[in-house]
Amino acid sequence: MLPNIGVFGRFTYFVTEVVFGSAALGLLWRADALRSAARTIAVLYPVAYAWDWYTLKVGVFDIKLRTGVDVLGIPIEEHIFMVVVPAFVLGIHETLRNRD
Repeated sequence: MLPNIGVFGRFTYFVTEVVFGSAALGLLWRADALRSAARTIAVLYPVAYAWDWYTLKVGVFDIKLRTGVDVLGIPIEEHIFMVVVPAFVLGIHETLRNRD
């Protein structure tokens, strides 16, 4: 059974992004890859934004338990998500690569 993180109410999605974002930041810091990850994320971000905006507009998914704050037509949590996911992937990649 999964824990009920809905106790954070409308901040639930935001809290999960902060937790996973902190882990991603820690991995990137440990791998000394903050600068290169930031560059990659900056290039990916416009594509991710367009994709996210479109899928929300056509109703592919509905985000519950969010703050309700929208920036440029999408929830603030989605902007954070578009940074956290590639940062987490790059953090794991760089950490594993540096072990060799």
